[in-house]
Amino acid sequence: MPYPDMFEGYMIKDQSKWSDFEKKEFKPKKFEDRDIDIKIECCGVCGSDVHTITGGWGECPLPICVGHEIIGKAIKVGDKVTTVKVGDRVGVGAQIRACLECKLCKADNENYCPHMVDTYGAPYEDGTIAQGGYSSHIRAHEYFTFPIPDNVESKDAGPMMCAGLTVWSPLVRAKVGPGKKVAILGIGGLGHFGLLWASALGAEVYALSHSPNKKTDALKLGAKEFICTKDKDWAKPWAFTFDFILNSADMTHEFNIQEYMSTLNVNGEFHNVGLPDKPLPQMMAQDFAPNGAKMGGSHIGNRPEMLAMLKLASEKNIKPMIETLDISEKGCKEAVERVKVNDIRYRFTLTGYEKVFGK
Repeated sequence: MPYPDMFEGYMIKDQSKWSDFEKKEFKPKKFEDRDIDIKIECCGVCGSDVHTITGGWGECPLPICVGHEIIGKAIKVGDKVTTVKVGDRVGVGAQIRACLECKLCKADNENYCPHMVDTYGAPYEDGTIAQGGYSSHIRAHEYFTFPIPDNVESKDAGPMMCAGLTVWSPLVRAKVGPGKKVAILGIGGLGHFGLLWASALGAEVYALSHSPNKKTDALKLGAKEFICTKDKDWAKPWAFTFDFILNSADMTHEFNIQEYMSTLNVNGEFHNVGLPDKPLPQMMAQDFAPNGAKMGGSHIGNRPEMLAMLKLASEKNIKPMIETLDISEKGCKEAVERVKVNDIRYRFTLTGYEKVFGK
């Protein structure tokens, strides 16, 4: 049964066979007044997709269609939709709904709403499980549907929907800009966006990585200096230097965090956006005392932040470093398996949707 009654996507049905995708139909939630149906053009591949299907973050409802870096065309809009019209090119990120009534939502913190619905693997009020963007269509609330500037290519905009916003939000909330020294820790899918955004915001940016072969890319992406954390006593010359460290790494459980914290200026912050499968290393309360440092984390970002990020990307012609793969059982498998072992510089975007889902 085709659209609008059913959507079609590449799904996994067993977390022990997490890269075995099958093309299957699924039933979307009921269409409501502020909903938008989007015919998907492409979708980025996020580390969250891999953490979900492998079981790294626990069990998930099965079968599941992941993907929350979605770009496509609006083909149906609800009667009360005011921000999008049929034919608009739009994006959807990692959140697809919130109550929009609680104090958090009213303070532009809808990304922390206790009633939020994730773009995939989360239940709506009627019990329907949200399914993501490795699929023909998605049905999204207009507040979580974002117009894409004309000069930002779809394949570049896709990874901005989650990875881009996830690092943009903490940077702007920390007032990163001229006069601030910022270190981006972990130069991967998230971290490479961190370098792009922090540099574009006017900060003095440093790249922290244990991979010396990423130095050329890091400098190209906006870092003033590349600091190799494999080197003995690497942190000592950088004591009390950074106002903000954005930790985008996925291996924090293996870090000597005290070493990284020592490079923070007084009252500086070590901020986590990478979300590994394993717990953080053990720390003592006194580890925060020598420089009055803070540690924090965050979850994606809000609508005004998304719109501001896309505006900056458009105005400054900012492009992520991506690789495209055609969507298919084989393409999805290759993408998630390579993301799992960090064999990508620096994001995948799945393309070729019309070939498998039709026009």
